[in-house]
Amino acid sequence: MSDPTRAQRASSFGSRAAAYARHRPDYPRQAIEWGLSGAAATPRRVLDLGAGTGKLTLGLAGLGLDVTAVEPDPEMRAELARAVPSATALAGQAERIPLPDADVDAVFVGQAFHWFDVPAAMTEIARVLRPGGVLVPMWNYEDESVPWVAEFTRLGRDGARRPASTDDLRQSAHAEFEPFESDRFHHTHRRTAESLLETIATYSMVIVSSPAESAALLTRLREFLASNPETAEGEFDLPLITLALRARRR
Repeated sequence: MSDPTRAQRASSFGSRAAAYARHRPDYPRQAIEWGLSGAAATPRRVLDLGAGTGKLTLGLAGLGLDVTAVEPDPEMRAELARAVPSATALAGQAERIPLPDADVDAVFVGQAFHWFDVPAAMTEIARVLRPGGVLVPMWNYEDESVPWVAEFTRLGRDGARRPASTDDLRQSAHAEFEPFESDRFHHTHRRTAESLLETIATYSMVIVSSPAESAALLTRLREFLASNPETAEGEFDLPLITLALRARRR
């Protein structure tokens, strides 16, 4: 089914760039290392594509890698430059990457691969990847095996929900890449009820909703968090699952 709000949602994040930088979770080191290990040789130079405010860029830079981050939105890119000054931040998009051929050993994509024109993006990613390099898309999701988290996400189905097409993306195929492998990694994000709601408010469906719709959603979720013993007071760990894919460049 087509999504008439997709383009609007894809370009919505800059209006919440500061909140995105403050409230979105990072990515677990073991997921990043798993992605890197899919390359034929140890990666040294990597690209974070659709890098947003640098949540994944920071994890890559923390491993001592030479990181270039490409992000189309200037407000998101400004937050990235503040968060990870050691990375090279460039304007660009997945279908037109501002790098030369065979320039990087790995391409990571955090929480953005579903926004790409995937066939065109994979062709362009193959161009900038050296043979034997690896493409690593990953996403953070609420861990719905935890009962209160499952109820929380059920209540927020119209706004606080994973990209519906993610499972389909595991099956993406391209002649320049070997088939995708996948793995899952447990992760947590330290939150309060209010900071969790601030996180939800950075989701694209909430950003593009009318003020009345987004207020109703956040009120419903706030009432649940206040009534749930695990989230009613103070800080708590939000259980997350990081889904990571990897595909080696032929």
